[in-house]
Amino acid sequence: LTHCNTGALATAGFGTALGVIRAGWEEGKRFQVFNTETRPFLQGARLTSWEFQQLGIPSTLIVDSAAGALMRQGRISCVITGADRIAANGDTANKIGTYTLAVLAREHGIPFYIAAPTSTVDLSLPSGDDIEIEERDIEEVTHFQGTPIAPPGVAAINPAFDITPHGYIGAIVTEEGVARPPYLESLMLSVGSAAGSNAGSTVGISHVSR
Repeated sequence: LTHCNTGALATAGFGTALGVIRAGWEEGKRFQVFNTETRPFLQGARLTSWEFQQLGIPSTLIVDSAAGALMRQGRISCVITGADRIAANGDTANKIGTYTLAVLAREHGIPFYIAAPTSTVDLSLPSGDDIEIEERDIEEVTHFQGTPIAPPGVAAINPAFDITPHGYIGAIVTEEGVARPPYLESLMLSVGSAAGSNAGSTVGISHVSR
C-alpha cells in the first residue's frame, strides 16, 4: 500500500516510495499495489494511478478510509510512503493520512516504511514536534473543482501533513541505503554520506529496493 504521489511526477526523477516499488518490479518481483485516492487533492487517484499504468504495475485505487479494512482482510503485507520532512529522531512529516496508515499497520502487524532522499532529513529538528504543519484553505475540503460538497458555512480544518512518530517506522530508505532505529545515529550517517558523495551530482534511490 502506498499513499499520495511519490513517483517521477513528484520527484522529477525515479521516485521515492513509488521508485522503490518500481525497482522491485523491474527486478522481477511480482505483487499487487493498492494506492489511496489521497483526499482532498486526490494526488493518488489522479497521478499515482496513472504512473502505475504507465509502468505496467498492477494497482488498485482505494478510498483513504478503506486501508484498515483491507489490512484486516490480510490483503496488505507492507506499507511504504514518502516524506516531506524527517526530524533527527526519525519522526516524519508526510501527506495527511500517513500517520493513520502507520497506526493501522502497527495494529495489524504490517511493516511500515518511509522512502525519501537525504535532502528531506533535517537534523536541526530534534523531533516531529518541531515541524510546523501547514493549514490550507478549507475550501479544498468543502468544495471539489469549485463545486460545493458540504453545506454553506460548515466548519472544516485542512492540515496538509501529519507527523508519524519514529516508533511506527520500521526503516527509512534513502539513496545512501536503509536507515534503521535508532534513527539519530543512522540518519546522521546517511546525511554525512550524501554530503560526501553529492559533489554536484544527483543520486536516486532506485537501487534500494529491500
